[in-house]
Amino acid sequence: MLADGTRIFLRPLRPEDAPLLQDLLAHMSEEDRRLRFFAPIRELPEGLRRQLTQVDYKERIALLAFNADDGTILGVVRLAGLPQTKRAEFAVALRSDWKGRGLGWLLMQRMLDLAARLGFAEVFGYVLRDNQRMLEMCREMGFIAAPAPGDAESLIVRRAVSGGRAP
Repeated sequence: MLADGTRIFLRPLRPEDAPLLQDLLAHMSEEDRRLRFFAPIRELPEGLRRQLTQVDYKERIALLAFNADDGTILGVVRLAGLPQTKRAEFAVALRSDWKGRGLGWLLMQRMLDLAARLGFAEVFGYVLRDNQRMLEMCREMGFIAAPAPGDAESLIVRRAVSGGRAP
């Protein structure tokens, strides 16, 4: 449940959920699409759609967030483990009209819980330098930001996973 009393339903993404991801993208502003995908895409290209819906529930998993009252998709958070490491890359996306309500925090906390349950020691993500809202949330959750090698426009945020709970 969010602070305003909105009931949220979370469930793992399934391979047949590509239309839900496209619906989520359709409810993101051009700027939010740019901040998430590093380009203001309007549709998920087939290859990306396939990649985003490939899950094995052990090293590649995503959680979808829905409004429990009407079933509207509100956001997604994903983890993709790197082979033979204890590290996983994360990414999060929200409907633009749901930003600032605590949903991003909820998804990030669930992602950290999930990373701990799956045995990852560290999570990391790429964030554009001008995505101040995401960078601030990551700082507040204990992530450390560093320049992304070979990419002057982005940072890598990383955090050790210890029990999966954000501070």
